[in-house]
Amino acid sequence: MQVGVMQSVELLKLVAYCDKLLDTANVEDYPGAVNGLQVQNRGQVTKIAAAVDGSLATVKKAIASKADLLIVHHGLFWSPSHPWTGKRYELLCQLLENNVAVYSSHLPLDLHPKLGNNAQLCAALGLKGLKPFFLEKKQYLGFKAAAKISLNDLDKRLQNAVGGKTTKLACGPKVCRNIGLVTGGAGAELKKAAKEGVDTFITGEGPHWSFPLAEELGVNVLYGGHYATETFGVKALSAHLSKKYRVPWTFLDHPSGL
Repeated sequence: MQVGVMQSVELLKLVAYCDKLLDTANVEDYPGAVNGLQVQNRGQVTKIAAAVDGSLATVKKAIASKADLLIVHHGLFWSPSHPWTGKRYELLCQLLENNVAVYSSHLPLDLHPKLGNNAQLCAALGLKGLKPFFLEKKQYLGFKAAAKISLNDLDKRLQNAVGGKTTKLACGPKVCRNIGLVTGGAGAELKKAAKEGVDTFITGEGPHWSFPLAEELGVNVLYGGHYATETFGVKALSAHLSKKYRVPWTFLDHPSGL
């Protein structure tokens, strides 16, 4: 996606803007998330690549696209990543030798009211009158909305939004009136969602036992895929930065199938 004449922006200027925009310092996250700049480059950004996951595969795609900044939702440090040997060494070499910086944003990008995964997916589904939903770590990650739509129609909307197959647990009413949405892997927290008064819960994935629990609770569940439901935020953030700083951006699709 090209935007005007090729320009560049200082990496640290762009990073400072992202940190402020996403309120990174004030969003509590899981310890392995390490939100913000994870790997520095030589100081300039001329092209942005966006991907859901930071991995050797997406780094290679970023290099092939001639990007010097990779923006990801799932960063490089979810678990102890030392020693830097084997594939981890190769990943580090690829980044440094090809001057690619990595910026990661997990929960800050999930809960952003405009650019976040949840806000963007709600918009794609046509949900309006959004209210905060799904309290986690003293903050609301998702949104809920009052509606009147059949479960089958809502499922079709979700399939269109994520561009693929979904999993439908039809354990609640046929007409959805209180819909809650949290992207990613929130299926294990179905009981929490039900306690917040929704009759239909949309998320990415969940465990097998969420099906009998959904039956017990009388709640519909739609799984759109962890990967597929979390492509929205990195795309929206990258498009926003592209417009602001007049640098091109591209999305690197590397689906997990999960």
